[in-house]
Amino acid sequence: MGIGELDREAHVPEATGVGAAPRTLAEALRAGDDGRIAALLRARPDLLAPVPNDLTQLATRAGTRGSVVRALERLDRFALQTAEALAVAPDPAPYPVLLALLTGDADAPEIEAALPRAVAVLREQALVWGDDERLRLVRTARELLAPSAQHPSPTGLGPTVAEATAGMSPGRLQEIIAAAGLPATHDPVSAVAALTGLFTDRTRMAALLDTAPPEALTVLDRLVWGPPYGEVTATPTPPVRWLRDRGLLLPVSTRTVVLPREAALHLRGGRAHRSPEPVAPVVATAREYRPQVVDSAAAGQAYTALATAEELLKSWDQGGPPVLRAGGLAVRDLKRTAAALDTPEPLAAFWLELLYGAGLLASDGEADERYAPTPAYDDWLDLPPAERWVALVVPWLDATRTPGLVGTLDGKGRALATFGPGLDRAAAPEVRRRVLALMATLPPGAAADRASVLARLRWDRPLRGGSGGPGTEPASAAGGTPADLRARIAEWTLDEAELLGITGRGALASPARALLNLPLAEAAPDPAHPGDCEPSVAASRAATLLAPLLPEAVDHVLLQADLTAVAPGPLRRPLAEVLSVLADVESKGGATVYRFTPGSVRRALDAGRTASDLHDFLTAHSRTPVPQPLAYLIDDVARKHGHLRVGAASAYVRCDDDAVLGEILADRRSDPLRLRRLAPTVLAAQADPATLLDGLRAMGYAPAAESAAGDVLITRADAYRTPPRTAPAPVPDGPPAPDATLLTAAVRAIRAGDRAATVVRKEPSAPLAAGALPRTSAAETLATVQAAALTGSAVWIGYVNAEGAASQRVIAPVRVEGGFVTGYDHTADEVRTYPLHRITGVAELEDGEA
Repeated sequence: MGIGELDREAHVPEATGVGAAPRTLAEALRAGDDGRIAALLRARPDLLAPVPNDLTQLATRAGTRGSVVRALERLDRFALQTAEALAVAPDPAPYPVLLALLTGDADAPEIEAALPRAVAVLREQALVWGDDERLRLVRTARELLAPSAQHPSPTGLGPTVAEATAGMSPGRLQEIIAAAGLPATHDPVSAVAALTGLFTDRTRMAALLDTAPPEALTVLDRLVWGPPYGEVTATPTPPVRWLRDRGLLLPVSTRTVVLPREAALHLRGGRAHRSPEPVAPVVATAREYRPQVVDSAAAGQAYTALATAEELLKSWDQGGPPVLRAGGLAVRDLKRTAAALDTPEPLAAFWLELLYGAGLLASDGEADERYAPTPAYDDWLDLPPAERWVALVVPWLDATRTPGLVGTLDGKGRALATFGPGLDRAAAPEVRRRVLALMATLPPGAAADRASVLARLRWDRPLRGGSGGPGTEPASAAGGTPADLRARIAEWTLDEAELLGITGRGALASPARALLNLPLAEAAPDPAHPGDCEPSVAASRAATLLAPLLPEAVDHVLLQADLTAVAPGPLRRPLAEVLSVLADVESKGGATVYRFTPGSVRRALDAGRTASDLHDFLTAHSRTPVPQPLAYLIDDVARKHGHLRVGAASAYVRCDDDAVLGEILADRRSDPLRLRRLAPTVLAAQADPATLLDGLRAMGYAPAAESAAGDVLITRADAYRTPPRTAPAPVPDGPPAPDATLLTAAVRAIRAGDRAATVVRKEPSAPLAAGALPRTSAAETLATVQAAALTGSAVWIGYVNAEGAASQRVIAPVRVEGGFVTGYDHTADEVRTYPLHRITGVAELEDGEA
């Protein structure tokens, strides 16, 4: 919509008490205070990019299709129904007419109480302007919401009589009004007006319908709530012919008829919607628990989440699966990860995406690209458990990547992969936070009913989705419409919140309330911890609340005679790291069971430990004596460890005992290694050192790798890491909300620009075209600004900057010298200097305007 079209939106004067009423949206904004403009920019931040030059430009931008669609998508159900009612009402519509369209003939106190708020919301977002006597819906919004054959209205109403009869012959119109019992008219306009008057007159319309055959009323009943269009044959039935002859069904084409809007409203009792929803659905309670029970259950889930994350990251310590050429993780690798975690594949995709979003997993960027933990993983491991939980949950709240979409198809029919492109959904953070906020409205310990949460979410944003909106077709979004995707994200949020320990038994836990800046469950508010604080402070509070609920780490294990060790709880970090090298995890649960094997003991020896180190470690950290079988196992593996040495030739084996080398050569299992004796104590191999080590270990030997200097090569437990990586940035859902500083500056700039654009100028000798810059000669320009500097008055100038952008400005010159004029720029609200050669012209202002 151009400026000219916007300014042509008619509006009669309203009684403001201060002169004429606004005739356009721009004038309505101009008549309001700065708070109204700030509220508009806060509600619709897309209007700020870039900051409008003046209020006319702001109004024009507020009426563009894209901006209006975004504003409509953010309306709640009743505000949207109010806008839809205005779209089918006369333009302009008095407030009583709007109220009647929403209430109908029945008393509806809830609608009467909710309508002022809905109108205020529409006014604040500049979708509606004008006083209560003449409410106007912005033209673009009316075009999007008004009924049409291409885009039926949610009201189910059809076109008006005037719209449906456009192009109908005058003779046919006279036949219709005659059949309806109306007197003949002299022209089509008065005929349409007479038919409209009949359909809007309740008494006469009721009398007409009393004469209708029962079958005709049945036909109307099928059309009254929409869709209002129906197909007819070339020879319609008598009931349809009766309705068509009296204009109750008007032809759209040779085979299609439509129920006119005025007739439908009479049949509906005056209501535009079948089911107005002025009150938001209540979030119901499914079950109630004691808050302590909820917090304990959530803490248990949080501990399990941390354990799962550590297990997954540790399994990729030496480098994870390769990156697909198109990006992402292969399906077979996702299946392997799911099997290792003993979880379904969708759940494995969630854990992987959670760690990826937290910056703990990434691709290494090498030629043979693979996924691996990042250096941030090591820093994360050093944090206390509660802080580690916060470090996972905070990125999850704001992540736009949606793991629930993994495995579904994109718009081109390709499956979406974990870590791959196409998983971002901009609405996901807003849906997550809204779902948790709705759960927080319940008393502490109350679990929300899922169906009621989804119903409230649909009421909050009935049009909101991935893409699409009013006037557009519902777009497919990974197997569903945008509205369906929003509901699925809400379902995933409820499941994921339980997995992460944000909720316990379906109720929001206290640490999560603190993290979301929501009031806690204390009986009395704590003045030291207000409900609204900085995100870092909220995260610290959440960690503080969670820490005492998590199981306390223990510094001991229970060794058993069957070569196992039982950890009665989570182990402290140094003990857990050493034990994970010395033994293999056999089972998990409330207590973790580790099993010692020759391979695990050799792994510890490869890491630089000696047999005496292992004995001392187990003695120090076991509450039970070290069993004899375990001591024998350690000594036996240590005695053999390093007896053989493997180095790089391609590879070689050396041993002080030449008989051992003879045994290896005689063993047929060594044939794939292609060994040959170079010396009594040295064998050469054509396999690489790693393959040679694995082959000899498979034969039952315990070789040790050595360096080029002949020293034993110690294999540390330190794992492969990617270069430093940042977590994936969320995809923004439109421009960010402006802060108070930006809003204040923007309002001042818009007001200043508007004063410059609307200031009254003295009439020039030659009239200017609309929006044209003043044109004067260089001498006239210099003389005028010098005179203004002497008298202290303001002038209107046209200015072209170095980039060629032209603008109009109002300045008060204070100094003119050296080819420059310095003065106070009322448009920019600051002192500026302008080159005289870039001023296109100058004009004086009317007295008192500056």
